[in-house]
Amino acid sequence: MIDLHTHTIFSDGELLPSELVRRAVIHGYEAIALTDHADYTNLEHVLEAAKKAKYLEDEWDIRVLPGVELTHVPPRKIAPLAKKAKDLGAKIVVVHGETISEPVAPGTNAASVSCEYVDILAHPGLISEEDVQTAAENNVFLEITARNGHNRTNGHVSRLALEIGATLVVNTDTHAPENLITDETALKIAMGAGLTESRAKETFKASKKKVAEIEWL
Repeated sequence: MIDLHTHTIFSDGELLPSELVRRAVIHGYEAIALTDHADYTNLEHVLEAAKKAKYLEDEWDIRVLPGVELTHVPPRKIAPLAKKAKDLGAKIVVVHGETISEPVAPGTNAASVSCEYVDILAHPGLISEEDVQTAAENNVFLEITARNGHNRTNGHVSRLALEIGATLVVNTDTHAPENLITDETALKIAMGAGLTESRAKETFKASKKKVAEIEWL
């Protein structure tokens, strides 16, 4: 399992990075990104904590990637903040997409898929065909999420991504211990969103390639 969207006590998660990573190891994870919620007020704090978690790689067979989830940031501010996150050492920049379960500002999806510094648009809700096309052109991954509420539009996201050729990624958006999943569960989530087993496995390969291409600290 490669999970590029998780949260710790440094935003609204329940676990320290050490416990989150340890539990991920037990679930068979190969890599995990720590992507706590961030905006202009806490970006440095969140990233400093995430970068320090790299010490866990010395003890366990897992890659620990520092990242952020830019959350409810006004669309015009997403690009400069994403760039700032990368400059500060974020290896994965996720943007909190226009999920139907929260009042995310319209235009967030469009601003995110147009930005060269954004890696993943999380739970993008009823994303438009135009935005999926832009995501495909800019290699911004679109998330199929395991998280309740946000996952109500997984089928819509996967259908458009498959039609247009955008890259999908399965993430957990983990906030609590029970949110972590195994490869087997990830496969079921992807297939439940409308992917065939072979397309689901291609999605997992894309995540693995993404991690392999990340320049390390």
